Amino acid sequence: MTPLTDTRSGLELKTLGHRIRHYRLATGFTLDELGAKVGVAGSQLSLIENGKREPKLSLLQAIAEAAETSVSDLISGEPPNRRAALEIELERAQSSTVFRRLGVPAVKVTKSMSDDTIESVLGLHRELQRREAEAIATPEEARRANTELRLRMRAKHNYLPDIEKLAEKQLAAAGHSTGALTHRTVSIMAEQLGFRLIYVNDLPESTRSITDLENGRIYLPPASIPGGHGLRSMALQAMAHRLLGHRPPTDYADFLQQRLEINYYAACCLIPETKAVAFLTEAKKDRNLAVEDFRDAFGVTHESAAMRMTNLMTTHLDMRMHFMRIGSAGQIERVYENDDLPLPEDVTGSVEGQIVCKNFSARDAFERHNRTTEHYQYTDTPAGTYWCSTQTGTRDDGAFSITVGVPFDDARFWRGRETQNRRVSTCPDESCCRRAPGELSDRWRGKAWPSARVHAHIFTPLPRGTFPGVDDSTVFEFLDHHARS
Repeated sequence: MTPLTDTRSGLELKTLGHRIRHYRLATGFTLDELGAKVGVAGSQLSLIENGKREPKLSLLQAIAEAAETSVSDLISGEPPNRRAALEIELERAQSSTVFRRLGVPAVKVTKSMSDDTIESVLGLHRELQRREAEAIATPEEARRANTELRLRMRAKHNYLPDIEKLAEKQLAAAGHSTGALTHRTVSIMAEQLGFRLIYVNDLPESTRSITDLENGRIYLPPASIPGGHGLRSMALQAMAHRLLGHRPPTDYADFLQQRLEINYYAACCLIPETKAVAFLTEAKKDRNLAVEDFRDAFGVTHESAAMRMTNLMTTHLDMRMHFMRIGSAGQIERVYENDDLPLPEDVTGSVEGQIVCKNFSARDAFERHNRTTEHYQYTDTPAGTYWCSTQTGTRDDGAFSITVGVPFDDARFWRGRETQNRRVSTCPDESCCRRAPGELSDRWRGKAWPSARVHAHIFTPLPRGTFPGVDDSTVFEFLDHHARS
């Protein structure tokens, strides 16, 4: 399905098309007549007016001149008239996940269709959305805040230049120039901020670290944690709170924003922008991009390397991509995309906790016998074909997968592009992977009763207190004990 908005330019193509059509008709041109004046075929103009193609600036300028208007008028975000506003709203409604799940054909708007008819259809869509929202009308502050943050970062291509510069400045001050960031260098960075890293085994369970501002100490879990990658990150995150001037969060949205910023700072330190971009640029030139190489070059986890790619690939290499961490049941635990990969979402736009299509590489990789290497796959979706690389792993609560993927045209730059693995996903169409084949449905209808498992997070209340999820009294008792010892 063609997106309403071209993500590269920010133009809402449907609105732009309606405005071009409005000014064309106002000046009395047919498609072919206007096409002849601006040097393109009428069929090409038709695609632009229907929001299926983005015109170049030079063509927009020619259209504006021929239609006796300005480019700024053509690209205005306002529909040119009530009819256009109705048609745009209807197309948005028919593109929603809620409507597509019904499996009902979309209404095709024709010139002979009256405004009242469109209004009536829109009324049904609004009631559908209202009922869907009413069905989940429970406390959803955290999910809404998380969705808003995800969309803001998508608009920024997941790139925060000020934090990138801050990290490189701190690394240079600590004498780090190349290679994996060592624990010793992290300690030096802490000392330069007036802190000493102390590893203790009695941290409150609700905390990842505690910073003693009075005595200049950062308390962390024992250094014996397997792998050790997390210790560097946790120390860097604790420093980031001070460097970024964070204050106690005022609400859950503020808490999530702070968490994102400290995680971003830690990632910038572990995989510095300058060296990382040079590494990725060379790999792209050699058509040998691979998460595992990026991971090994900087001594981080596979997930950290994959997520760091989302910070840098679009801004520096002009490559859009997606990242997913999926649990063994197929649930989304962490996600980022700016390549229009179709993701499952609820009516609020939240995707965390939703189940991805079983034909996605992120889930198909669980079925492989050899999980020590990356699993490559092409997946045909309603939004186009994507190439993906997936690595699986295990933890205390089960298996998980880490996936990085790009649109088909960019697969040529990645290792594993030669794979013959290919799957088809038509989700959110229920018949893709959520509805049993007709033969099985007929066989078991009325003869089986599944008991659904309820996800625990549905009933989890929002955290309270100064820091969400942290018991202040326990923290203060901890600090008092260590300050006196």
